This record gives sequence, C-alpha cells and structure tokens, in this order.
Amino acid sequence: MVNSSGNSTGIQIRNLFKIFGRSGLDYVDKVQHGMSKTELLEKHGHVLGLKDINIDMPAGSIQVIMGLSGSGKSTLIRHINRLIDPTSGQVLVEGTDVVKFNPLDLREFRRHKTAMVFQKFGLLPHRTVLENTVYGLEVQGLPRAKQVDAAMKWLDRVGLTGFENRYPNQLSGGMQQRVGLARALANDAPILLMDEAFSALDPLIRADMQSVLLDLQKEIRKTIVFITHDLDEALRLGDGIAILRDGEIVQQGNSQDIVLRPADEYIASFVKEVNRGRVVRVASAMAPLRDGDVGSTVSILGEATLEAAAYVFRQNDVDKLTVVDDANLPIGTISLREVMNAMLTTERAIH
Repeated sequence: MVNSSGNSTGIQIRNLFKIFGRSGLDYVDKVQHGMSKTELLEKHGHVLGLKDINIDMPAGSIQVIMGLSGSGKSTLIRHINRLIDPTSGQVLVEGTDVVKFNPLDLREFRRHKTAMVFQKFGLLPHRTVLENTVYGLEVQGLPRAKQVDAAMKWLDRVGLTGFENRYPNQLSGGMQQRVGLARALANDAPILLMDEAFSALDPLIRADMQSVLLDLQKEIRKTIVFITHDLDEALRLGDGIAILRDGEIVQQGNSQDIVLRPADEYIASFVKEVNRGRVVRVASAMAPLRDGDVGSTVSILGEATLEAAAYVFRQNDVDKLTVVDDANLPIGTISLREVMNAMLTTERAIH
C-alpha cells in the first residue's frame, strides 16, 4: 500500500453509491436508472447521498472535491477511511478495496495510511500543542522520543516553533489549524484527508494556509483529498477537481477544463466571476506553432498564467510572445489580444 519511505498512495473510487435508509441497497438499481433524489425521498423515505461516483486520484496529487452544502462532498471523503460505509461500490487504495477490510485491517489502515484535518480543528483543549501533535503517534504506540521528534519537526515546518507548550485557547484560529495540519503530517500517512480544512478561517489566514499546504506538498507529495465549497480555493489547490451536485459528479478535470469548458449552466455559474487571468495558463490560449512561424525574441512558459503574460507584454514592446515548455523549447505563440480575450468571459471577449 505504501513503501517504507512513505511515498504516496493513489486512490480509485468505482461505482460508489450511498443511499441512507434501512433498505438502501434495494434502490441502487432504480437510482442508476433515473430515479431522482426527490422521488427517492418522497416515495420511499430514503436519502440519496452519492450516485455512481467514479474518480481516479493519482498518488502525490491534490484532488479537490467541490460542491455546495448538501452536494455529498463530505459524505464522499468519509468513505475513503470508511467513517461511512457505502451502499455499493469500491474504494481502492493501491488496488486494495477498503470496503472489504475486516475491523482489524480497517483499524490499521486508519492508523497508518490516512490522516484527517477537520474544519473545526479537532484539538483537545486540555492538551498542549505538542501533546495534540503527538496524539496519533501515541495511538500507534511509538516510543515517546520518536513521537516528540516527529511532532517538533512538523511544528517547525508549519511555523509553530516556540508554541509547543501553549494550549489551543491561547492560539488564533490559523495557528490552531496549523497544529491540526502538523498532527496529521506527524503520522506520516500517505493519504491526507482535509474536510473544509480552511473554511472557518478569515480570508487572509485562509490564503496563507493554502500557501503553506502548497509549499509543503512540494516536499511531502502526499495524496491529498481536499473538500471545499469555494471555487477559488479549488482552482488554486487542485491538481484535479470534481464538482458534485445532489450526490452526483457534474464535471471533473483540471482547473483549465473547469474554467474554459464548463459542462453545463450550473458549472458556468460557478466560474462566471473567476479571475481567469490568475487561473488560465498561457498554453491553453496560445496558437500552436506551424511551419514557417516566426516567434518573438521574448518568451514565456506555457504553464505561466495569463496575468503573468500581460505583465511581460507591459514590460516589452512586442506584438506576441513565444510560448515555451519546461525544456525551453518553443510550442506556440500568443498575442496581447489573445491574452485579453482569454482573460474575459466569452460574452465580453474582444472581437
């Protein structure tokens, strides 16, 4: 499932259904063939939690699950460590179906393979920062010296050196969430489950915690499942994004897919107010190189944002930029007009 070096573990969710009620399994086929959430509740007294969920979460990536309240996103994340049992379907972790674990295997899986960061921090008020951080390692039975070494390492990485003897009520909300993150990382589990982890924080602290997570992920390369109702957060954090509505996936893809190619009006309403300049990549808006094309002497990475391209145009008197890949090889060109068109929504584009 994970090797001794702590490398990340991929997750695959297959044909997952959750129907709350005494006879949920009896209604899976009916839901699969079109019975609505409303009909299921009004006629049969059962609640549709999840409908035929299929997601691949590559090892070492951040998978964002997004949706409004009641969409099923928190229900979904709780299936991964089986805090909720599915009505039917599979949750595969490196090919092993978590749904089939016996109680002993499930306990070991929760202790060693997953860690969770909660919206409400979940700190024990009678324990210090250090004692909260070592909690999972105590449960695992590690020697005290190893517990403290691991806890202090991660408290330092999240910027809490010197606060280890404080209590939660002596910390700000952002600092408390840093403790929660350090506690999860100290367990050295390959899978990190984050359920609305930053939603209770003020906007500036929230943005700071997002930066902390992205910086840490460059080092730790965990498989992170991140739940949010905030599209800007999803676009900033997610290598992959799945958007749920009424327990069903409406669209999944990367940030470019979601912003540039919304699947329907529901998704389009989400992305309407997005600052596309900070999300859309130059490679998504460029014109591919053709034989005989003459590029510019000024280049920009295809992975750069449109906003970055606009700054380059402002600093250089050129008609277009040459777009290059990570190896600095030309892959296309982009003009200022193309940058501006891509930054605006379709109805506001420059013609």
